[in-house]
Amino acid sequence: MRAVVQRATSAEIEVIGKYKASIGRGILVLCAFCADDTPQKIKWAAGRISKLRIFQDDNGKLNRSAIDEGGEALVVSNFTLYGDCLHGTRPNFSKSAPAEISRPMYDLFVAELSKLLPVKTGEFGGKMALSIIADGPSTVVMDN
Repeated sequence: MRAVVQRATSAEIEVIGKYKASIGRGILVLCAFCADDTPQKIKWAAGRISKLRIFQDDNGKLNRSAIDEGGEALVVSNFTLYGDCLHGTRPNFSKSAPAEISRPMYDLFVAELSKLLPVKTGEFGGKMALSIIADGPSTVVMDN
């Protein structure tokens, strides 16, 4: 699993031009899955992401998680995170699992993260437009 976690003041997603979901203060999680991901890796990633200390404490140090902040998560599937751009100018997405494999992993990730934070989602495989007010910005890339 690969995830890009962005600290956000707010974020909103539309699917095919229609409002789908929004969050206030929290994290935007773009996620992609590969064929060798396992349920254990997905569960670990949900726990780790929810506890990432990417929010500032009273002293300006990154010591608080989305859980500590009472934040929300907006989870968006994004197979292009596995885009390989080393050869040529057209990314190769062959490392990203096909939909029939990645959909159950995405559903598991959302279910596990929902046990820890309020979670909103985009639409798996849908054409989505994302608006975010990045906080910082503070962005972390996580490979599992």
